Amino acid sequence: MRHVIDSLAAAPILARRRVAGAPIRRLLDLGSGGGYPGIPLAAALPLERVALVDSVGKKAAFLATAVAAVGLESRVAVLSDRAESLARDQRHREGWDAVTARAVGGLDELVELSFPLLVPGGVLVAWKRSDIEPEIEAARRALASLGGGRIDTVPVAITGLDDHRLVVITKRGRTAAAFPRDPATRRRRPW
Repeated sequence: MRHVIDSLAAAPILARRRVAGAPIRRLLDLGSGGGYPGIPLAAALPLERVALVDSVGKKAAFLATAVAAVGLESRVAVLSDRAESLARDQRHREGWDAVTARAVGGLDELVELSFPLLVPGGVLVAWKRSDIEPEIEAARRALASLGGGRIDTVPVAITGLDDHRLVVITKRGRTAAAFPRDPATRRRRPW
């Protein structure tokens, strides 16, 4: 139950957001794994299209079963793929209003993986805990090359989740075709 509540902490933020004057309608959840936060958000918000992305085939198979079990298959697709591959696919590149990521990686890497998928004006929502200032600084450096943006940190005001934060990063411009870089390059040259 705690994972569901933690996932739903982003629902009010996503419900209030506007992209090009319209409510968020398309959400992509990176590293969906056990279905958090994607499935609770898909159930709670009036989203037209949701993609749960996990590169591990067994996890994607579980997600497909869970989506069917809760009756969301008309709006929720499961993709067994990597963010880098999706970013090179014109059906996904700069095609999503929002990207969510919980327990996926550092903010700089999340910015690099998600910004090529986000429309200008779109938003990345990342779940983080405790001291995140070093990650925020690295994300700021990444933003300069990836389309620019604004970083907001929102404390999760739920008992028992006191050290949790939602980092909301709004994309301003287009992202160059060179991004995201391959994983080896990201490791060799972090932001």
